[in-house]
Amino acid sequence: MRIRARVRQTTVLLAASAAVLAGCGSENGPDATEPGSTDGPLRVGVSPVPHGEILNFINEELAEEAGLELEVVEFTDYIQPNTALQEGSLEANYFQTVPYLDNFEIEHGGEYEWIEAVHLEPLGLYSESVESIDDLPDGATIGVSNDPANLNRGLQLLAANDLISLREGTEGQATEADVEDNPKNLEFAPLEAAQLPVSLADTDASVINGNYAIDAGLSPADDSILLEEAADNPNANGIVTTPALADDPRIATLVELLTSDEVRTFIEENYDGGVLPSF
Repeated sequence: MRIRARVRQTTVLLAASAAVLAGCGSENGPDATEPGSTDGPLRVGVSPVPHGEILNFINEELAEEAGLELEVVEFTDYIQPNTALQEGSLEANYFQTVPYLDNFEIEHGGEYEWIEAVHLEPLGLYSESVESIDDLPDGATIGVSNDPANLNRGLQLLAANDLISLREGTEGQATEADVEDNPKNLEFAPLEAAQLPVSLADTDASVINGNYAIDAGLSPADDSILLEEAADNPNANGIVTTPALADDPRIATLVELLTSDEVRTFIEENYDGGVLPSF
């Protein structure tokens, strides 16, 4: 059973439209401080699972002895943790991969600093109607993430398992338009990543990020019909901040705790292979 600590966390509930998203960020998020400030608690934006759970474990078990005052701020999308960081209402976030961050900077702008990889959440293909990729019907609908980094990652997973082939040279940026061979005539349904497990019944199968799969009660190790390999995987989740805060001693302390033996043990004992340490 996973431990769900509830320590000084702020849950930010986000709606689907951009206007509502902006409103939620300003009304429910932490107050902004002057960019570059190293005063006060370290406010870290996270996805609730597993990132928030891991940080809350640190808050309960490790932070006080290390002299770190930590505030965990939960978000339910992949946009606001970065925009809040740029606006100064966070000092760091912990939810994303390097490919996602690179695409985010291209699409949304901003200046970010990747600090340290912490864990991998293997991307998986899940289904409520079939137990094997061999059972996928002709013309099956496959749910995929609509953000470029995770869309590419999902298509690469399908290609690695011979469900499709992709145009040469698209290893880091594939879209549906780059599908060359599609023997099962798969149709792709792009959705916001958090909606993929919710909409699983509406697809024949969906490629779901590990954190959203776990949050929906799915076991990547037991419930997926395809799962990413961990070896040489570039999609580790890690700590991100701004260039102004890259040398903040609070962030250095957080990284030290996140890559500790205690956190390794917590991950291995609580996520059944759905979260793998990257340190």
